[in-house]
Amino acid sequence: MTTDTTVPLVDLRAAHAEVEAEVRAGFDRVLATGGYVRGPEAEGFEEEYAAFSGTRHCVGAANGTDALELALRALDLPPGGGVVLPANTFVATAEAVVRAGLRPVLVDADDDHLLIDPARVADVLPRAVALLPVHLNGQLAPMAPLLELAGDRPVVEDAAQSQGARQHGRALYGRIAATSFYPGKNLGAYGDAGAVTTDDDGLAAAVRLTGDHGSERKYVHERFGFNSRLDALQAVVLRAKLRRLPAWNEARRAAAERYHRLLAGFDGVTLPRTAPGNEHVWHLYAVRIGPGRDRDAVLAALQEAGIGAGIHYPVPVHLQPAFRHLGHGEGAFPVAERAARELLTLPLFPQITAAQQERVAEALAKALA
Repeated sequence: MTTDTTVPLVDLRAAHAEVEAEVRAGFDRVLATGGYVRGPEAEGFEEEYAAFSGTRHCVGAANGTDALELALRALDLPPGGGVVLPANTFVATAEAVVRAGLRPVLVDADDDHLLIDPARVADVLPRAVALLPVHLNGQLAPMAPLLELAGDRPVVEDAAQSQGARQHGRALYGRIAATSFYPGKNLGAYGDAGAVTTDDDGLAAAVRLTGDHGSERKYVHERFGFNSRLDALQAVVLRAKLRRLPAWNEARRAAAERYHRLLAGFDGVTLPRTAPGNEHVWHLYAVRIGPGRDRDAVLAALQEAGIGAGIHYPVPVHLQPAFRHLGHGEGAFPVAERAARELLTLPLFPQITAAQQERVAEALAKALA
């Protein structure tokens, strides 16, 4: 296949081309000072991302998994307490719970939007000390019913896929949120990075303290912590990209609308839906193939045609060998399991062209024929 006929799942080179000059200038500033860990660039990004998110505080971290763990640790939850999260998420959500000394309590998703289902959350609340909804694929989980259910239990938001998304105009609903700046995210670094956002002064201070070895003063450690800090070079990249993120998210919305039109009426394909009140940022455009269709055969046909389609989360958390101890077998979370068999992610990134999307639609039609 030539580059003229291939369509990548994500085109990170196209994003880099837009920020290259600004990033190089920022790298030169950091290299000239030797301030590689936090410093002015990281502090500047934290201020800018807090403002972008509509929160009082942003604390950078080394990656999104650490950010989730830091958020959970800041709450000082009872050791071994149950944290409710959806079964259809990346394993990092559950990993962070375990690493924080807590216990994952899995629930199923709703079948329309594949977001955590409040009705299922209600069933397990007696076993929970906190809720951890995941804002999946670019839109927020149903926060109003979740907050009502939570009562005085804290709500921690996994916002790794929702940078710039809003629900009824708001980005943060719980006490604290964590996000990932993995390169493929809407706001992606040139390596691993993450952050915690909150309006709570005490939580922000606890996150910063824990992520810096529990120390505010050199060699004095007030709290058990670990090393998870945002480095200055990644902050340079994130600052340059953050300035473009609103426009890039608008481009993602336009591309999603184009897919809606191109794929309308395709037999055997269910298009993704936006939940009421959500302003979607389309981190992923994932369609469902089936029933009666072989999703993996469709994927193979697309890849043979040069279309960089993919599968996200083909094995739900409860069926992962690492979480076998939770005691859930096949059939425990039928919506999550069905989604794992049916979901197919199509190429979507801010710089995708109409011609590229038309090629995706043509290849998908042939794969389904």
